[in-house]
Amino acid sequence: MISDVVVELDLTGPVVEWRGPAPHHFLEVTGDHADQVREVARQVTYGWGMVPVRVRVGGTTSTTALWARDGGYVVPLKVALRRAEGIDLGDVVSAHVQVLRQG
Repeated sequence: MISDVVVELDLTGPVVEWRGPAPHHFLEVTGDHADQVREVARQVTYGWGMVPVRVRVGGTTSTTALWARDGGYVVPLKVALRRAEGIDLGDVVSAHVQVLRQG
């Protein structure tokens, strides 16, 4: 069960793609925001460095996990969230991200 909010972030940036066998769309978490996540990551990770989060874009909320990448983190934007909010690759998106502690 996931309970406590540890850190809250407001992010704005372009949707980027990681190309692989199963492409994913992300928002990047860099700079001070990445530092805030890094400070609590060891306390909240559930393995492999995955950091549980709740993400709200527009009127849609989903749970996922941040991935460490290139000195920062990325927020996966699930297909259901992207479809609900009409988000495409390259769109500039604002997201409210809550880093969660599992309880």
